[in-house]
Amino acid sequence: MEKHEQYMRVFNQFDTNRDGKISPVELKQCVASIGGEMTAEEAEAAVVLMDSDCDGLLNLEDFVKIVEGANEEEKGNDLKEAFKMYEMEGSGCITPKSLKRMLCRLGERRSVEDCKNIIGYFDLNEDGVLNFDEFKVMMSC
Repeated sequence: MEKHEQYMRVFNQFDTNRDGKISPVELKQCVASIGGEMTAEEAEAAVVLMDSDCDGLLNLEDFVKIVEGANEEEKGNDLKEAFKMYEMEGSGCITPKSLKRMLCRLGERRSVEDCKNIIGYFDLNEDGVLNFDEFKVMMSC
């Protein structure tokens, strides 16, 4: 099934009164249906924030932006967790030694010199280590 069709099916599930829009009340109900919690005020704020035509309701396009935004946020969180696995002792950066250690855990043997070269390729500020932004660039390749 195409992604757009999937979004439409979910949207239609949440649009309980079938008016083609999701109200703050419907948004609150749908969040509860998937095990989340949202106050009426939070639902109102979310609708105001994402409502592209200022009618106080979310249309399908608004809904897709929310879902895709959540996916991007999830990807960012996953990258942060991965970064923590590579960095050494909470230093906030990936050193050649910490990269070597993690690659070894993943079954890939590399020398510290190899790791320096890998880091050098993505080390935009040329400080010899990778910060989170540089790590994101590396992981996108």
